[in-house]
Amino acid sequence: MKTDPRVDDYIAKAAPFAQPILTHLRSVAREALPQGEEGMKWGMPHFMLGGKNVAGMSAFKAHCAFIVHGEGRVTGADGMGAYGKIASLAELPGKEVLVAAIKAAAERVTSVGSATKGRGPRTAKSEIPVPEDFAAALAKNEAARTAFDGFAPSHRREYLEWITRAKREETRSKRIAQAIEWLTEGRKRNWKYESC
Repeated sequence: MKTDPRVDDYIAKAAPFAQPILTHLRSVAREALPQGEEGMKWGMPHFMLGGKNVAGMSAFKAHCAFIVHGEGRVTGADGMGAYGKIASLAELPGKEVLVAAIKAAAERVTSVGSATKGRGPRTAKSEIPVPEDFAAALAKNEAARTAFDGFAPSHRREYLEWITRAKREETRSKRIAQAIEWLTEGRKRNWKYESC
């Protein structure tokens, strides 16, 4: 398994009771996923195949948690995954059980369709034609047209969907006017939600 020094640091900084638990879980994951890799996701060590999560572990003040992805994150009220709040090595199932669970998760990750959760392969979205009224407004404003034409297809689609989904003509006209204003400023449709 390709290791990550950040996992070493995470274990070293954990409370003394947690260090042997995390070390054991890491050892089990390495055995179950010799072709995998370690990494940090959401501030916690994770064990992955091709960048896809298989299992993760974390340490808290009084317990640890171990999650095997796809196995069910919440069982009961504690929300700590299928293994609950782990305060000692004795609270973990046997090594064979953990290895089997990790290998089963690895199969789910690598099986056909796992990335799309059973929906089959993704197909490209069909192009939305630019409505005549919006095309006319773009033609009157070179800065807006240049910005719109320079956007990625996904960003053009956001504008087109917003405009074409208006149910009333009055709403559609307002959206076109707003779109032209934002495009003149070079803004994407959802610019308000972009981080600064």
